[in-house]
Amino acid sequence: MAKKTIVPIGPYHPLQEEPEFFTLTVEGEKVIDIEVEVGYNHRGIEKLSERKSFDQSTFVVERICGICSTSHPYAYTRAVEDIVPMEVPERAKYIRTIIAEGERLHSHLLWLGLAGHFLGYNTVYMWAWKLREEVLDVMEILSGNRNNYAMFTPGGVRRDIKAEDIPVCLKKIDSIVPTLEMLKKAVMDDPVLHARTKGVGILTKEEAIDYSALGPTSRASGVARDVRKDSPYGAYDQVEWEMIVTQNGDVFDKVVLRVLEMFETYKILKYCLENLPSGEIDANIKSIPPGDGIGHIEAPRGETFHFVRSDGTNSPERHKVRAPTFMNLPTYKSTVVGETIADATIILAAIDPCYCCTERMTVKDTDGKKLYTGEDLVRLSQERTEEIRKSI
Repeated sequence: MAKKTIVPIGPYHPLQEEPEFFTLTVEGEKVIDIEVEVGYNHRGIEKLSERKSFDQSTFVVERICGICSTSHPYAYTRAVEDIVPMEVPERAKYIRTIIAEGERLHSHLLWLGLAGHFLGYNTVYMWAWKLREEVLDVMEILSGNRNNYAMFTPGGVRRDIKAEDIPVCLKKIDSIVPTLEMLKKAVMDDPVLHARTKGVGILTKEEAIDYSALGPTSRASGVARDVRKDSPYGAYDQVEWEMIVTQNGDVFDKVVLRVLEMFETYKILKYCLENLPSGEIDANIKSIPPGDGIGHIEAPRGETFHFVRSDGTNSPERHKVRAPTFMNLPTYKSTVVGETIADATIILAAIDPCYCCTERMTVKDTDGKKLYTGEDLVRLSQERTEEIRKSI
């Protein structure tokens, strides 16, 4: 019988862009248990938001994640609009949808490239990231930024889309389709990629439902769940597009699903740019009455949910965020146990985890009485470093 061995991954690891700690128990090459330890990102985003005005908080939540820098302000502004309540102008709805789908396209391309890199398939990595640059060019034309677009505000959007920019953007998104087709063919036909991903890291439909998995993680297991279809917002009910659902729940299906979703995103982007209605782009909310509001949208990784409570002042009394990785990360317990250690990383990567989205904690002392600020944490870290230096 093989000896049990503990294999730590993280909290700092070359294949993890952010700190998180996974303890794998293995027998030989097989993973027999996994422990996930979170809490390495002490950012205090929610508490910081509660100290800003409703408009300033839009910029705060945009910094929760660089890749999802539209998902969070989109959900947040919808939560604020739920308190008022009010109707966002039609043109603003289309612009919001364009920015959100542009983000989905570049996020899926980023993930596809990284997946290729993890598998040693660097040709896919290079092509996907080269294509992503074209999408970021479009985002820069539309918003002035390649990430953190600063387009959203409660009641609408901050900047309009210029008529002369639309043909340029349409030409650019049309130009990416042939390369997307090439990437699709590489995924569907390559025997090495199939060998590394088919039947690996399976999340069954029942497990996806039990864990309340979201986004591509759940849809790849046959769960037809997408906020854009289930509770339409923006311009999604104005466009003909399909929800992509696959059935096997393995890493291969998660790859295929994201690739096929990019073609649907292309349809939505093209329609919205070609049919952008005229009119105002901002409802110009003057004040936020007391009340509770919720906002949820379908981010690239799944449903992003924001709760906002107003006491009638100019700042949120309470702001709570639930990111999709918070729901998807626990599925790792089901998908990696029984698999080989060589596949552990790609199985984790298949949920497209974002740890900075997941963690926005505040830090208190052991009895819960003192709330530590960012300055306190820096000071404590420096003091501990000095203690270590003296002891060496």
